[in-house]
Order: sequence, then C-alpha cells, then structure tokens
Amino acid sequence: MTDAVAAGALTLAVLNALPGLLGGFLWYRDVPVENRAGRAFWMLLRVGQGSAVALALAVGSLAAAGRYSSENLFYLYALLPLAVAFVAEQLRVTSAQAILDQRGLDGAAAVGALPDAEQRGIVAAIMRREVGVMALSALVVAFLALRAASTASGF
Repeated sequence: MTDAVAAGALTLAVLNALPGLLGGFLWYRDVPVENRAGRAFWMLLRVGQGSAVALALAVGSLAAAGRYSSENLFYLYALLPLAVAFVAEQLRVTSAQAILDQRGLDGAAAVGALPDAEQRGIVAAIMRREVGVMALSALVVAFLALRAASTASGF
C-alpha cells in the first residue's frame, strides 16, 4: 500500500510540475496566454489541481478505513496542496485589481473607456500576473507532493 500512496504523490508532483514549468516559461517570456500554449497551461493546471483533490480523497479514504501513515508529516504534505491551490486562486482573483490599482484605474468601466490597444495591454498584464501566480503555486504543490512521496510509509 505504501508504494501506491507514494506513486500517487509522485503522480501529483508530475501533474503539477508540468503546468508549473510551462507557466513559468510563459510568464518569463511574456508569451500571450490566448494562444495554444496558454490554453494548454490552464488545462494542465486544472488537471494538476484535480490530482491534488484525488490524492486528498485517497488519503482520507485510507484514514477512514483505519490505515494510517506512521509519518505524521505525510498528512501535512498530502493535504497542504489543497490549501496552496485555494490561496493561489484567491491571489489570482486579486490580480486584476492590483493591475488596475497600479495604473490608477477604478474598475472595468475605466478600462472600457481606454483605447483598444491600452485595454489589450491591461488584459495582457492581468493574464501574465495570473499565470505567474498559478505557475508558482503549481511548483509549490509539486514540491509538497515530492515530500509526501518521501514520507509515505507505514500504510
């Protein structure tokens, strides 16, 4: 059973490292995210988040069945990715407001009054920040999953 739990954690690490690296590349190179790579990033990110939920459910099911890890840190590393993903989503939501505040704009109505080129620039800046936040969170989740795999013993 230990091998299956460790394999699940390693799978979680890979499924989050992929969007983390792709998102980091997109953010660093300032690649527009409305292209194929941007769509792939968001799809891979959601798959990675889903895998975090799946691992948490599997660990919870094992605990409910009376199978516990002898390493208590395992539970922290296995469940913390959910908290990281949740906080990252909250930060992603605030990205738009941060960009608007930087530019001294009150809201979406103020952006709508700008010329098209400026509107596109603001949207691109918001998307870039969102990609950066989510890529970083995916890399943190990948690290936590690797730690979970290394402490998955005693099941």
